[in-house]
Amino acid sequence: MGRTESLKKISGNLLTTREAAQVLGLSEKDVIELSQENKIPHYRVAGEFLRFKREDIVKIKSEIQGRFNLRTPTVTVKEKIRETLYFNDFYIISTAIIVVLVWLILKG
Repeated sequence: MGRTESLKKISGNLLTTREAAQVLGLSEKDVIELSQENKIPHYRVAGEFLRFKREDIVKIKSEIQGRFNLRTPTVTVKEKIRETLYFNDFYIISTAIIVVLVWLILKG
């Protein structure tokens, strides 16, 4: 295995700060602080950018969530529908108006 292949394999398993925060259910700021306190195994790329091994983050997820008193949120179908309507209301209303106008034009 060449150097390029091994780098691709390693980088495929590394998470950014944002990705690690999403997996852990924390803010990016919390992840940065925990890594600065050496409570989360991490790597520095180019001496500046934090990266985390996916396996390490998954292993410590329950410990970190317990420390921050977090639990994995359960989202019901009703909540998903409500959220979809809330964030896409402009597009839904716009589509309805366009359909009505096209119908009126074709009707004639």
